[in-house]
Amino acid sequence: MKIFKKITTIYSILLFLILTIFYLFDFGYYDYLNTRLDSSSLRFFSNLKISTQVLIESYPIYKGLLGLVILCFLIYILSKYIYSSFTNQKDSISKKLKTIYFLSTILILSYGIYNSISHYPLRWSEAFFSKKNAVNQFALNPVLYFFDTFSYRSEGVNMDEFKKYYPVIAKHLNLPKDSISFERKIVFDSTFTKKPNIIIVMMESVGVKPMSYYGNPINTTPKLDSLIDKSISFTNFYVHKSGTAPSVFASVTGLPDIERVKTASRNPFIQDQRIIFDQFKGYEKLYFLGGSANWANIRSVFKSNINGLKIFEEGSYQTEKRADVWGIDDYDLFKESNNELEKLTKKNKPFIAYIQTASNHMPFTVPNKKDSYKPLEKNEIKKEVLKESGFKSVAQLNALRYLDFNINKFLERTKESGYYDNTIFVFFGDHNTSMQRTEQFTKESDLNIQLQHVPFIIHAPNFVTPETISKNGNLIDLFPTIASLAKVNYTNFTLGNDLLSSSSLKDPVSFVYLKGNGAIGLIKNNFYYTINKSTDKNGLFNLLTKDLKDLKEDYPYVTKEMDELLKAYYHSTKYLYYNNKKTM
Repeated sequence: MKIFKKITTIYSILLFLILTIFYLFDFGYYDYLNTRLDSSSLRFFSNLKISTQVLIESYPIYKGLLGLVILCFLIYILSKYIYSSFTNQKDSISKKLKTIYFLSTILILSYGIYNSISHYPLRWSEAFFSKKNAVNQFALNPVLYFFDTFSYRSEGVNMDEFKKYYPVIAKHLNLPKDSISFERKIVFDSTFTKKPNIIIVMMESVGVKPMSYYGNPINTTPKLDSLIDKSISFTNFYVHKSGTAPSVFASVTGLPDIERVKTASRNPFIQDQRIIFDQFKGYEKLYFLGGSANWANIRSVFKSNINGLKIFEEGSYQTEKRADVWGIDDYDLFKESNNELEKLTKKNKPFIAYIQTASNHMPFTVPNKKDSYKPLEKNEIKKEVLKESGFKSVAQLNALRYLDFNINKFLERTKESGYYDNTIFVFFGDHNTSMQRTEQFTKESDLNIQLQHVPFIIHAPNFVTPETISKNGNLIDLFPTIASLAKVNYTNFTLGNDLLSSSSLKDPVSFVYLKGNGAIGLIKNNFYYTINKSTDKNGLFNLLTKDLKDLKEDYPYVTKEMDELLKAYYHSTKYLYYNNKKTM
């Protein structure tokens, strides 16, 4: 029994000592560098002598050591007292009571780990509830934050490579060549008398391949097809990285997600960015989703960067009929969103809203009937036609048809609510759904960029003339484009551009990042150039042909030009991650 007493005492002393030291170092580190203690702080061990000297000369180290010794002594006394109390206890505890104690302890500790009564566990993004960065930082647990940042400790910017390729990106984006700056002020001579509303709809798992407008043999998206005919649409629009979290991050911040470890939204180092979304002065800013904003730490992407943003999520709505793991279904999400936007319309308050759909995501939960929508039965689609379309199941097809129905229903509601005419609607796919290889878009499938090719639609009858635009575009171009369309003065600190500007880039490109092997690629006109970051193997391909012939030897000038621009995009993104903060 004495050995267990010693083990318990030593464990308690070491545990409290380590936790206290973590907190002390965290406070001191924040006081010194205005940032939390993270994995990058291990760099100070590279010159331990100088770091120790700075520590001793800057902080009351000896008084602190004395305090830690006193703390250890108090814990020792307390442990001894607790052990003695239970040793001298004469009353035996029944097995039933022991079981209750044991189960209660497990349940309490389990709740302490999960720490939430909602569907999602507590995540560090929930600490980012204030616009004041110091308040958000104070709410973080220093121990958990330190180990969360460990995954990203080698994801910094290579300044030598960035400076090497900055002249390339500067020429491409018309930036200053004699100094490093991505700042571009956009000021309009006149603005709208009545500010237009803006609604951004992220269409879950919608690429161009499954849409009937782009040639799918099944009539999958009749409502969206009709909408495109009345809108501006981009036929060569690409998200940077397949996945919902990367696309949300890129669309909000204006920076591509090129993290090899998980997603950029999960990287605590890069949450504080200067973005265009935050510059819509006089606008009510809203974010709607059917589930919880805790997923992938998306809450921090919105809350850290957008002043006055209201998040509507699980628990915020009158209708809380949970459809599946993603929360309420899109029909109810659009209905609830419209209710809130109608209230603002009646108060004459302009708004910018970001609506994130989810029903077109596995497990493809759709109702048996909803108004005029009815899912197709398996016997209603021939296997040959389904195979030709690329869909893996009828359930996958029904989910897209349901999203198509819900978007049309939402637009009908906006007309009834009175804000349709003064609203700019923006629809984009966050990535393509996983599909079978077909005769359609075969080259994109072979080059593994099919997931990135998505629709981008701007529907605003009173603000734009319907047009189909074939030039390349990227998700980072979303906010520069809609801010300019709404004539909102803004400063662009990112890599995005206004896709509708006549003075926009002469040679627009699409920059993509492929998960898994960390390959990066650039699409320009009919060429696709790619570099595998793991092997440094590169290749140049023609997207208009079916063969996979590498053309870099045939087009050396094009290869060199695209190689430099691709690397410039990559290293500029890394640079902006850490050098585009509002505190700078």
